[in-house]
Amino acid sequence: MSRREQLGQIFRFALVGGVNTATFFGLYLLLHPWMPYFAAYSLAFVLAMVGSFFMNTYFTYRTRPTWKKFLLFPLTNVTNYVIQSVGLYALVAWVGMDTRIAPLVAAVVAIPFTFVLSRKILVPGAAAARAAEPEPVGTSSTV
Repeated sequence: MSRREQLGQIFRFALVGGVNTATFFGLYLLLHPWMPYFAAYSLAFVLAMVGSFFMNTYFTYRTRPTWKKFLLFPLTNVTNYVIQSVGLYALVAWVGMDTRIAPLVAAVVAIPFTFVLSRKILVPGAAAARAAEPEPVGTSSTV
């Protein structure tokens, strides 16, 4: 994959992430008055994750969605969920941040982890293809 293609993928991921975050946050704000903040957060997270799967398969990685990918995709979000959940709790309980804003801040922290994990699930072989690319002449590995 060329650097230009990689940058395009990162740009599309960021765009999808923005749409997904707005969707998640909107759902959270709609649910928040009707249930405890953490329950609203969890339900909004699951609903937004389904949308994220389809946006990332069709738009970000331009790959075909399959049931296997759909069933594996939540695994990529487990790390994201844990990071956001711990962040949400810490921001609310320890920092005293408003429960309407804290999920947004916690989501931003989790973005890099989500990109790496979602790519591994939605583009099988992407890591292997990168490893097979020849190393540029004049460089050496430190590993």
